[in-house]
Amino acid sequence: MWRWSSPSTRRSSKSRRRARARATKPSNRFAIPALTGAGIVAKSGQMSIGLRLIVGLGNPGPEHARTRHNAGFHFVEALAQREDARWSLEPKLFGEVARVTVAGQSVWLLKPATFMNLSGKSITAALRFWKIEPEQMLVAHDELDLPPGTARLKFDGGHGGQNGLRDIIRLLGHARFHRLRIGIGHPGHKDRVVGWVLNRPSAAEAVLIERALDAALDVLPLAVSGDFNEAMKRLHTNKD
Repeated sequence: MWRWSSPSTRRSSKSRRRARARATKPSNRFAIPALTGAGIVAKSGQMSIGLRLIVGLGNPGPEHARTRHNAGFHFVEALAQREDARWSLEPKLFGEVARVTVAGQSVWLLKPATFMNLSGKSITAALRFWKIEPEQMLVAHDELDLPPGTARLKFDGGHGGQNGLRDIIRLLGHARFHRLRIGIGHPGHKDRVVGWVLNRPSAAEAVLIERALDAALDVLPLAVSGDFNEAMKRLHTNKD
């Protein structure tokens, strides 16, 4: 509810007209405040907005369960397992949801059940239902341009050919949300990409991907709290 700074309860007719104009002016539910770097920065220069929703991208069904393309699913599943959270199907959100507490804050987890190419349908439904702004969302997805064993945080930017991101950006009308890019490597030629992402990684690659997921989970409390710069610094630092 709005609170007026003036103690007076009387308003002129001009003030009432202005108030009515403000009340009837259409608003953009996904309007984004000014951004600096990878996070939202208040006028004071301090991070002011963290995460309320973490989405893992993937394809539903046992035949897709351990494929490279489901790296995003693996991330949110690992987080839910750490927090002993249970998944439940939410038809109105077109996906499975769980709720965890990270850094003392309640965070929703979402696995769209729409298949990768229609991920935006589930995500935009969740944002509206839970009244969450896109900049409060982290989308975890597989990344061809990073080798297995690498995970990177990113804010904004293009979809890079990732069809789940493509659909999210299409429906939001912008790309201003956080991403966790989970490296799966590249097969070497664009004609082999589809078969590559829809197949399972080798045993050695799987170990590397799991390590990257663990590293991302370790810095997640910082991101949830809004300290994206520190989360990125720790995750992106080569520990070898």
